[in-house]
Amino acid sequence: MVNTGDTAWVLISSALVLLMTPGLAFFYGGMVRRKNVLSVLMQCFVIMCVLSLQWVLFGYSLSFHPSNGFWGGFGWMGLHGVGLEPYADYAGTIPHQAFMIFQAMFAIITPALIIGAFAERMKFAAFLLFTVLWATFVYNPLCHWVWGLGGWLRNYGALDFAGGTVVHINAGIAALVTALVIGKRKNLEKNVPSPHNLPFVVLGTGLLWFGWFGFNAGSALAANGLAVNAFVVTNTAAAAAGLSWALMEWMRNGKPTIFGLCSGAVAGLVAITPAAGYVSVIPAIIIGILVSLFCFAAVSVIKPKLGYDDSLDAFGVHCVGGIWGALATGLFASKAVNPAGANGLFFGNPQQFLIQLFTVLVTVVYAGVVTFVIYKVVDFIIGVRVNEKAESLGLDLTQHRERAYTVLE
Repeated sequence: MVNTGDTAWVLISSALVLLMTPGLAFFYGGMVRRKNVLSVLMQCFVIMCVLSLQWVLFGYSLSFHPSNGFWGGFGWMGLHGVGLEPYADYAGTIPHQAFMIFQAMFAIITPALIIGAFAERMKFAAFLLFTVLWATFVYNPLCHWVWGLGGWLRNYGALDFAGGTVVHINAGIAALVTALVIGKRKNLEKNVPSPHNLPFVVLGTGLLWFGWFGFNAGSALAANGLAVNAFVVTNTAAAAAGLSWALMEWMRNGKPTIFGLCSGAVAGLVAITPAAGYVSVIPAIIIGILVSLFCFAAVSVIKPKLGYDDSLDAFGVHCVGGIWGALATGLFASKAVNPAGANGLFFGNPQQFLIQLFTVLVTVVYAGVVTFVIYKVVDFIIGVRVNEKAESLGLDLTQHRERAYTVLE
């Protein structure tokens, strides 16, 4: 029986999650140099087009069709059998297509997160091919394992309420692999680029924070108390993380920055994502404070020491934050919040922490290895990186023949 209130909430949540990808476009676009801002916006927006089609044609079927195999199979290709009646095994009070389109928005934003690692140096054609292959052979199988009926990690007991492993660790480790393989931007040691438009970064952060309520609270798949809990802890963790990052900057560098505040808020949103439907507000504060510490160390200490060029810190924020969030779920999860979940270590069930740790390791290894293979295949077919002249001129001109800004003489 379709519940109109639940359906309305899931449709609104789907729209909120879709808005996160343009939000990400501004967040990332503000960080790059002005000669590359349109390339980042283009990449994010074209993903909305390409992955929307991939999802309805076969991506949803690979991810969610019931199966005990590598992925779901092709039984729901072209949405065959995905109608307007509820599919009780996923969501019993909303149309099956409402569940499908909600999940589509996750499939769209996940590969968009990887853009932050190779920004300013990948060919547009290579980006398109890489994205479709990655969505098909990395996102769709992992989504099935964790969330799909018959998925082996789901059956093992992995908890991931809204995408800590499926989205953030998955995209974050792919970001690190692509950053390492594609190599550093030219002359990076001599001229470390600064964000060209911090107001864009702030706008993008605001849109992401706004959309994240659909991301996390929408994952309750109903307008109920669980959605309210996810909404509250999402906001709380983001606030705690943004504030703690700013305070760390203040203590370390003498002044807090809006860029640091935004980075911390996003890290908090990442970390609470897998836990949002399983933890209460005090654990959410702890998760938010600690994720800033971990991610701050990753981007400010570890990255400079190791010397890799994760341009916009996709790994340092999304993978590191996602790992902490997944593990924190194994620490703080409580059946008092969600009877359908499990208790974590601090509520008498150490086994759940071990399950979460195993799930993290599987995600890192699988996504890392297959991303490397896909990158090499694309590089062999058409070449991934632009030449030195194109990189110097900027991707806006060399890949799209456009300028973001026109200065009148």
